[in-house]
Amino acid sequence: MAPNTEQITELLRQIRPAALDMDIVSAGAVKEVQADENNVVIKVEFGFPAQSVAEGFKRRIEQLVQPALAGRALTVEVGWAIQAHATQGQTRPIDGVKNVVLVSSGKGGVGKSTTTVNLALALAAEGARVGLLDADIFGPSLPLMMGLAPGTEPGVEEQKYFVPPRAHGIQVMSIGFLVDSTTPVVWRGPKASGAIQQLALSSRWDDLDYLFVDMPPGTSDIQLTMSQKIPVAGSVVVTTPQEVALADARKGIEMFDKVGIHVLGVVENMSVHVCSSCGHHDAIFGHQGGADLAEQYDTNLLASLPLVSAIREGADTGAPIVLTAPDSAEAALYQVGARRLAGALSLRPKAKSAAFARMVMQHDPKQP
Repeated sequence: MAPNTEQITELLRQIRPAALDMDIVSAGAVKEVQADENNVVIKVEFGFPAQSVAEGFKRRIEQLVQPALAGRALTVEVGWAIQAHATQGQTRPIDGVKNVVLVSSGKGGVGKSTTTVNLALALAAEGARVGLLDADIFGPSLPLMMGLAPGTEPGVEEQKYFVPPRAHGIQVMSIGFLVDSTTPVVWRGPKASGAIQQLALSSRWDDLDYLFVDMPPGTSDIQLTMSQKIPVAGSVVVTTPQEVALADARKGIEMFDKVGIHVLGVVENMSVHVCSSCGHHDAIFGHQGGADLAEQYDTNLLASLPLVSAIREGADTGAPIVLTAPDSAEAALYQVGARRLAGALSLRPKAKSAAFARMVMQHDPKQP
């Protein structure tokens, strides 16, 4: 065996990204450790987009293994490869989409659509290719939240495919593009479910790593159709800390369990109210309900978001906070939550076909 390869590998076990909740060796992110008399080469490949943190991990690895180098040259490469993951049942992949992630809530008014938009934008900022599908057919809000002008329509290709409009670099498809914004959608369950299935399967998605689906609240025909007809890699449940919302969120998690869809984590909105005048924090909807829910179902608490006006204002004006205030504390919570979501998905079984893998690497600029 090459000189002290095992020692270097053991040192790497000290690195535990929050996105993985385990060390990078156990997670399978360390792809190569080579050591000879003159050189040490370490290659790390995350299964989640890591544009903002890759360089930091590279520096940490360099510092961590320095005592074991004994004067040898060190080369460290840190990158990521987003792969397609296994889905439920016998569902077939959607062309141009590696992973479908459902964002759901047991009841309305808990900030599900706002969460969907900000998580999608956060992963796009990390280097992923992301799409949004508005499955909340009776209250489509993604066009407004993404800042798309009224009257925006999808393109049409070959007279049978929709070409999703783009906003902030994200592909967006919604029933809101196809109906008047002031006209209510009054459809029975089967028709509504069929419309969502058509939007998902008849859209020309362009090489997406993640397609986030903003689901309608509750557990109805649309949820059942999505679980039977759409290949879903994982789901996220959004709630507030209050017991009324948590009770409905539990039903949503139980539903996903019954249909074989893995819950990647819980997002808790309105965890605490922050007074805009004095900064006082008040848990007006309850305390740690989301954390308790995640623990009860052995899943991840992806993020706890405070009740602040900036998040609401960004959603109302088509300027989500992750985009307009990326350095804010609230945007950071979404960014960490998005990496945790993608990290949890990266640990799930891979799809049988590896044809979807796409690699993005960051190289040491000092190397030729």
